[in-house]
Amino acid sequence: MPGPINVAIVSLGCAKNLVDSESVSALLIEENFHLVTDLAEADVIIVNTCGFIDSAKEESIVKLLEMAAYKQKKCRVLLAAGCLAQRYGKELLEQMPEIDGIFGTNDLSVAALAIRRALAGKRPVYLQGKYSLPDDAPRLLSTPGHTAYLKIAEGCSNRCTYCAIPAIRGPYRSRSVSALVAEASSLAEKGVKELNLIAQDITLYGSDLGEEGGLPLLLEKLAGISGIKWLRLLYAYPERVDTGIIEIMADNDKICHYLDLPMQHGSNRILKQMGRKTTSDSLLSLLARLRSKVKDIVLRSSFIVGFPGETDNDFKQLLSFLEEACLDRAVFFAYSREEGTPAARLPDQVPQHIKRERLEAALSLQSSIAERKQKALVGSCFEAIVDGLSAQDPGYMLLRTYMQAPEVDGYIRVRNNGAKAGTVLPVKITGYEGYDLLGEIMQ
Repeated sequence: MPGPINVAIVSLGCAKNLVDSESVSALLIEENFHLVTDLAEADVIIVNTCGFIDSAKEESIVKLLEMAAYKQKKCRVLLAAGCLAQRYGKELLEQMPEIDGIFGTNDLSVAALAIRRALAGKRPVYLQGKYSLPDDAPRLLSTPGHTAYLKIAEGCSNRCTYCAIPAIRGPYRSRSVSALVAEASSLAEKGVKELNLIAQDITLYGSDLGEEGGLPLLLEKLAGISGIKWLRLLYAYPERVDTGIIEIMADNDKICHYLDLPMQHGSNRILKQMGRKTTSDSLLSLLARLRSKVKDIVLRSSFIVGFPGETDNDFKQLLSFLEEACLDRAVFFAYSREEGTPAARLPDQVPQHIKRERLEAALSLQSSIAERKQKALVGSCFEAIVDGLSAQDPGYMLLRTYMQAPEVDGYIRVRNNGAKAGTVLPVKITGYEGYDLLGEIMQ
């Protein structure tokens, strides 16, 4: 009698993709597949791809080709899932004969069927959006046991002119409060202490269900769950950060004083071209309100340089905005011309070499701002959660405070005292190296 089919899942891209991979993993276990992490042991490899911008698409294609090499060993089936599969569909199959089938972002629940059909010699294609994950889909966490992402909605309806996400993942669909509370409660029972709320836009939560103030109401419910210590808000569109959101952040101890606000630019002309419904002045006003009401708030954002029509003056306005905004964290992307988006059809596309120059200038400026921020933290004391040991030096542990989101904001490095992952310890900041902090555990 043949043994179980071994399946390995490789997840690329954002945290939303990671949650999808976790759900697919749990569904496959229910279907009696065996999940493995050693690719050499896999009969089936699924690559959950990203297709957001050029660099992500390139990474996905390279990873698929890399995984195809395992078909010369034990692997019998290679499947492409996720955004790249959804976006390019049969074209991807035609151009990559190494792939044995595809299923898209809205057909994740068909993974087991796709595997069985591929093993039977078919080349399955599921891109119709008929097999969405149920609202209460199980998950097999791939994050450390004390931290998890909670995806509160799927899709996007904002229609920014540069973004292909609405075309890939469809319109915004909020998950029900009851399903989210049930999932969060289950995660807490398993030892999760930190929930990081994600969606393409968390501030839109509940609007498609006709609910006003949906996000604050959800936060109030989640904060009532025993065992949850931190609730972190990621991907909040600034134009919808209202008084209700600010007040619950200020008043509820479980909600981290941390907010990720994708602002994208500092030039009003470019913001309008991007389809953003805000101005640089309103963004700065929001930052001032947040800092006034939530005194120790940490603010993170993302920006695009080299958008079509961006002039030297527009870019100078962005740099001036960054100086005035003085953000704790910021990431920058060179504009990626995505087919099918309104921005791809705009005139005055910025040459690649100018994009690179502007990217370097923005990074340099933000680096100096970040260093000032890091220096100001020296001598401060915080509660921090242990993520685990340093891969480079197991003599040190990696911890995070409320100021540091998982995977993207660096760590505090302290000497290993044997504390287990998930332990909360008092830490004093003693120095910094780049985006990491150095610290010592307080007695």
